[in-house]
Amino acid sequence: MKILALETSAVTASVAVTEDEKLLAQYFQNSGLTHSATLMPMVADLLKNTGLSLHEMDVIAVAVGPGSFTGVRIGVAAAKGLAWPEDKLCAPCSTLESMAWQCAHLGGEICAVMDARRNQVYNARFSCADGVLTRLTQDRAVGLEELADEVKKSGNAQILVGDGAAVCYNAFEARGIPCVLMPPHLRYQTAWGVARTAWRLAQEGNLVHAGQLTPQYHRLSQAERERLERMTQTNT
Repeated sequence: MKILALETSAVTASVAVTEDEKLLAQYFQNSGLTHSATLMPMVADLLKNTGLSLHEMDVIAVAVGPGSFTGVRIGVAAAKGLAWPEDKLCAPCSTLESMAWQCAHLGGEICAVMDARRNQVYNARFSCADGVLTRLTQDRAVGLEELADEVKKSGNAQILVGDGAAVCYNAFEARGIPCVLMPPHLRYQTAWGVARTAWRLAQEGNLVHAGQLTPQYHRLSQAERERLERMTQTNT
């Protein structure tokens, strides 16, 4: 099974092609350029340089969130556009699970975190053994203090991965929680992680059609929050 995977949920952008669990190629960019300008050229170059075509892809995988509202929308829209002409199956992949796969070989507990601002992080916790991930929590937006308290009660050391890992590391260290910070080249989101999550979804029969792909933000956007605040003020 050949999988074309897209990752645009945060500041980095990446594209990968895998065959089953084997990585064939991956492009990764952390230059600060907008995903709308870089993503599709990356897809075209990767396919050209590997001698593969979109027609040969069996599954289009994409990180559907949580993450940047704009970034997630760009990735989901691109995946839909790539899948629709031939009605290819799609894999709606959790950004947090996709990051966790990058350190699943280590064993222990993984705390995947993205900076959600407003004193919150997007988070999911996993245990890993023999290269297999097991979920301990669902994807969520959670306060940093609340997460630290939860982890401290567990009494287990944490492997921190994601663009919010450094913030969590400082908070955990201050509370005496043992933790390991993944190095920068393994810390950020990658399309390979998305492809690995897609492989699991495919094995479980949880692929979808393009029309069923939807972003999973796990929190209201700023515009939506402000609209609700205005409505509340009007009604009081």
